[in-house]
This record gives sequence, structure tokens and C-alpha cells, in this order.
Amino acid sequence: MSTLFAPSAAPLTIGSLQLDVPVVLAPMAGITNTAFRRLCREYGAGLYVSEMITSRALVERTPESMRLIRHHESETPRSIQLYGVDPKTVAEAVTMLVAEDRADHIDLNFGCPVPKVTRKGGGAALPWKTDLFRAIVEGAVKAAGDIPLTIKMRKGIDSDHLTYLEAGRIAEGAGVAAMALHARTAAEFYSGTADWTAISALKEAVTSVPVLGNGDIWSADDAVRMVEQTGCDGVVVGRGCLGRPWLFGDLAAAFRAPSGESARTAQPTLGEVARGFRRHAELLVEFFDGDENRACRDIRKHVAWYFKGYAVGGETRAALAQASSLAEIDELLGRLDPDQPYPGADAEGQRGRAGTPKQPALPDRWLDSRELQETHRAELTEAELDTSGG
Repeated sequence: MSTLFAPSAAPLTIGSLQLDVPVVLAPMAGITNTAFRRLCREYGAGLYVSEMITSRALVERTPESMRLIRHHESETPRSIQLYGVDPKTVAEAVTMLVAEDRADHIDLNFGCPVPKVTRKGGGAALPWKTDLFRAIVEGAVKAAGDIPLTIKMRKGIDSDHLTYLEAGRIAEGAGVAAMALHARTAAEFYSGTADWTAISALKEAVTSVPVLGNGDIWSADDAVRMVEQTGCDGVVVGRGCLGRPWLFGDLAAAFRAPSGESARTAQPTLGEVARGFRRHAELLVEFFDGDENRACRDIRKHVAWYFKGYAVGGETRAALAQASSLAEIDELLGRLDPDQPYPGADAEGQRGRAGTPKQPALPDRWLDSRELQETHRAELTEAELDTSGG
């Protein structure tokens, strides 16, 4: 077992919510559904946010959106992330969630770097238009009432078009309960190294609400270092927990340990990993209303993440990625050596695709002005036509 030394971490207060550990599961499209949130919660503590829900689809009550906002009775507090580009529609979506008592916390997405989102002016491209950003946030905060509303954003579009400090001040003035910064630009996607100094700068600029840091947290050690180096009030964990839901146990142990004392970190055997994978599949079956085939198709993308670094043959990995029932999964997992020890560094580090830096896709002449132009309204209208979940 490796050890780390805990920082002096206080509980995290976000509006009316108080978290005993300052840890948030980042919204990830196709990943942070009810099943994965429940699994992570079983290992640790914190705030577990839904995958991105498109505000227009929610207002129109599409079946997929209504399914994605469902929470299991064990989930508390209930947290939902919304994506939208129209102030009126976003406010209507927030109003719906509050009126129907479907959330205890609402987050707004201003950080998505995916080209199909930014080329329409959404995600990480939107804060460049300060008037539109302000209108969305102010309207959402008002609609949320007593429900804490937060935002998650990136540094900006690229190194020449940074938006996070101004957006942070606007959001603070609008009354958000907290804000999170992924310390990369849209152009960087997930490549390179996150710029934690930007988190420090935002923390200095925003003084009345918590600032959370996101980017390159692959272990509890990384989370501790981020808090110590940046002064941020908490951490948001995304790709680092893929195939490693027990990371939330490590994080809870690190932040609960008395300052200066060491905290133990999980080093699961292959058997323990297999049990986590099986539990995930089981929860997905429940999420998909008993459809084992659909659940098994969904968990395929998790196979490489769970078994990273372990001596699991390519044939078994491929078979797990083709299983169509829990019985098939059980048979395949039964072939593994449960006593195979944790492989150390081979099982750690980066997970998920980092991509490469590239010029962000944007609406034509988007960067010409910080104010929204009439010529861009058509692109914005099309920005929410995709289904919820990203």
C-alpha cells in the first residue's frame, strides 16, 4: 500500500449543500449515468453529477432526457448538469427541475470542447460572448431559487482567447454557488498538462464562492497537490476514475485524514477489480430497466479501463467486450486469477483519449466581437438539436 499526506481540508459548502469531503465527480457523457454514480458512491463520498442533459430536450421532455435525469433513491444529494445556449430555454429547464423536485444541485456546462458543440457556439466557445453568458447564468440562478446552481468551464477557446477570469467574475456577480475550472483551453482538448496556475488565478479573482479545480487528477496524491498548490476549495475528478471507482475511497481517506497524517490508497487485486466490474454491469442492467444486452453493450467501453495493467489476455478482454448477458460476464471473470496482485504504475496514470491540440471549430467570425451578433443566432438555434447525454 502506498501512502500520501493529507492537506488540511475543510468540508465543502455549495449553497445549502455541505459535503464532508471536497470531491466532485465530473459530468462525463455516456459515463456518469445513475449506475456509475451509484458505484462510485459505494466506494467514497462527495457530489456525483449526472452526464450532460440538453436543456431544450429536457424542456420538450424527450424520453431519453427524462430517463437520464432519474436518480436512484440512494442518491443524495441529486446533481444534474445542463447544457444550453438560449437563456430562456435554460431557465425553463432549471424551473422544471426545481418545480418537480428532481435535483438538489444544478450545474451548467460551459466547458465542452467537442467540435460539434463549439462550432455552433456552445460549450467552451460560449463564454467568449459575455452578454450571452451573463444572460444564461443570471436567468438560471434566478430560476434555481434556493437550489445551488454552479458552473463548469475551461480557460477559454485557446491561449489567445482566454475567458475564465472574466466569466468567473460574471458568474460570481450573478450569484452562482460555486464554479469549477478545467485548466485547459478548448484547443488543448485533453492533451498536454493541465495549467493549475490558472486555478490559482481564478481562486484569487473569485473570493465569495468556492472555486474547484479540474484536470490531471489521476490519484489522491494529485488531488492533495492541487489543493495545496492552488488553494482551491475542492477537486473535480473526471477521467482519473474511469475503471477505478475506488479512487473516491482514496480521495475520501486523504481528505478526512488529520493534516500531516498519511492516508492509505487502494491497490486492488484482480479479483477485486473483477468484482467492481461485475457490480458496474449489474447496476447498468437496473439502469436500463432489466435489459442485460443493452447494459453489456454499454459496459464494453469500460473493459480496457478496469483491467489496465493487469495480466488479462487479449482474448478475454475481447470476449468481455462482446458479452451480451451477466451470465457470460460471470463465466469470463471466473477464468481470471483473483489473487493476481495490483500491477503498480502500469495500472495508474492517464485514462481515456487525450486527443491532440487543434484549432477549435467555431461559428464564422465568432471571435470578431465579445458580444453576440445576429448572424450567429442561427448557429445557436442548432446547438441544442443533439440528444441529451452528449
